[in-house]
Amino acid sequence: MSWNDATRRAVDARLAVAREPRFFAAREWQVLNRLCGRILPQPVDRPAVPIAALIDSKMRRMGDAGTRIEPMPWDGEAWRLALTALDGHGFMNLDDTDADALLTRMQHGALASDAWSRVPPALFFAKRLLPDIVEAYYGHPTAWSEIGFGGPASPRGYVRMDTNRRDPWEATEARDEPEAALRANRHVR
Repeated sequence: MSWNDATRRAVDARLAVAREPRFFAAREWQVLNRLCGRILPQPVDRPAVPIAALIDSKMRRMGDAGTRIEPMPWDGEAWRLALTALDGHGFMNLDDTDADALLTRMQHGALASDAWSRVPPALFFAKRLLPDIVEAYYGHPTAWSEIGFGGPASPRGYVRMDTNRRDPWEATEARDEPEAALRANRHVR
């Protein structure tokens, strides 16, 4: 892979993210790790993508900046409130089936307690929880390998943006492709 220096630094930073909390408190960190594991379980035959660590790093970097989805507070505070609210529902003590049922209730906005007063559960689930977890996972080089993404195209860029078109520097998929399609892809500029 031929990346420029800026791209290499960005990829290296994702690979070197701290595996301990720097933004979240210890209990919030425990809840976040379990939450990430319930939302996006990972294969056990390879190193896990450190989803919670990537979210922690993002919240730490953003501080009081970043985004704010009305009526919730800034992202970092919204995450803290939601993790505390989940913990208040006994999330850490539930078996996986009951934890998933609790998350489904959260998704549908069916959790009611004072802990959710500033962070509506369905809104947080749809606009913060899922996007942040998915972004953290698929923004990591381990996931790129899993889905066959060659990584950032910097500095050369992607040129062939049509369906089933591959730039010359991109790896081919492991599945068999018709020879004619391979030839056509190699010679089209």
